[in-house]
Amino acid sequence: MKLRTALTLGLGGAALALLLVEPSLAQTPVPEAASPPPSPIPNKGDTAWMLISSALVLMMSVPGLALFYGGLVRTKNMLSVLTQVFAIVAIVGLLWVFYGYSLAFTNGGGINDFVGGFSKAFLKGVDPNSVVATFSNGVVIPEYVYICFQMTFAMITPALIVGAFAERMKFSALVVFMILWVTLIYFPMAHMVWYWGGPDVVAGAAKALAAATDDASKASAQAALDAVNKDAGFLFQKGALDFAGGTVVHINAGIAGFVGCLIMGKRIGYGRDLLAPHSLTMTMIGASLLWVGWFGFNAGSNLESNGTTALAMINTFVATCGAAVAWLFAEWAIKGKPSLLGMVSGAIAGLVAVTPASGFAGPMGSIVLGLVAGVVCFIMCSTVKNAIGYDDSLDVFGVHCVGGILGALATGILVDPSLGGVGIPDYTTKPGELVVGTYDMMSQLIIQAEAVGLTLLWSGIGSAILYKLVDLTIGLRVTQEEEREGLDIADHGERAYNY
Repeated sequence: MKLRTALTLGLGGAALALLLVEPSLAQTPVPEAASPPPSPIPNKGDTAWMLISSALVLMMSVPGLALFYGGLVRTKNMLSVLTQVFAIVAIVGLLWVFYGYSLAFTNGGGINDFVGGFSKAFLKGVDPNSVVATFSNGVVIPEYVYICFQMTFAMITPALIVGAFAERMKFSALVVFMILWVTLIYFPMAHMVWYWGGPDVVAGAAKALAAATDDASKASAQAALDAVNKDAGFLFQKGALDFAGGTVVHINAGIAGFVGCLIMGKRIGYGRDLLAPHSLTMTMIGASLLWVGWFGFNAGSNLESNGTTALAMINTFVATCGAAVAWLFAEWAIKGKPSLLGMVSGAIAGLVAVTPASGFAGPMGSIVLGLVAGVVCFIMCSTVKNAIGYDDSLDVFGVHCVGGILGALATGILVDPSLGGVGIPDYTTKPGELVVGTYDMMSQLIIQAEAVGLTLLWSGIGSAILYKLVDLTIGLRVTQEEEREGLDIADHGERAYNY
């Protein structure tokens, strides 16, 4: 009896002690209903990188592009170029938050393939807690950061155009044209190439399809997946690759500038008088700022900070070096002397060409692309331009449009894993994992060519209509007297230099 009592007291004491240590053992756990997975939270490192990238791309416009272009014109037009670029940046920034972001990056209903809607006009529904997808499953960034980043692209693209007709367009006409152009050309183009629902939406719909067990649920899941894939821009649905803006920015602006210089005609004295750059020092400073800012442009387009971001950065380094060297030595061989203007022009050509390929190509492929771009753009800006005789003041067409076309097509080749590329991600084969899908070079080249062709037609024809509309209403070009005097005084009543 004493032994039983002792055992009972001992076991009871041990049980009591165990309950004091782990109270959850006092009752049988009741299974809880499965809770939905938590919403992704922005990573502070990704957010910081995108904030920096946004500032870098803004620096590309002001002061980078403004100084690059300003140094290339004559002294009497320096201030006018600075004013034009700065004004475009400020105006487009306002249009972007009023309705541009909504047109570019929301669902447009019945016309969703080509342009978005007004559901986020004036940034309706956006607050500090809003997030947008990146290119990795479960990774997001604050929507305000994404809005700022894409705003800088919308700012610089129309500013690129002014170089084609520099020294001869009225400021009032420029303002009206640019407002129309970003609204009717740029915002739809950005939507067609870059708008989609994000990897989690695609992967989720594919996962639901894979989990379906009966015919009815499979049909429903397939319809949901089809709807997700359809909720994207026209060229995105086709599979066009444009990492950072070969079509949206460079071909788009380059062909618009080319059409503008043809419609406006040549500058007074073109082909007869010396129309030399007034400050290659300013141009070199501007080109250097553009190169630095381009790291935000290309590497920032990954929308997060990881290995692909590093890939885009090194490609932006080496392609630019290759193109600068290629243009330098090509000009040296043909003209007898290497020039600073040629080298910095080559650098810009390399930056343009690698833009669509920066996150898809390998470094060695990017070097080859840069070398080819340097030579091709040099030939376009010298031999071809002189043979045809058009007055593209600052070679916007020869560098941005031609370089953009070369880069967009080359992306379809250099993305090939066998050539050092990263391949094309497929979010449906293994939902939740980033894997490389099937790749066929010829099929991808056809898709890239279709994207190039659509951009040339959309921007070329659309821009021609807008130029004519502005010309018929307020006139495009300054008078001959104003052009001879210079746009600094004629349009703005001040000079870049007073000495």
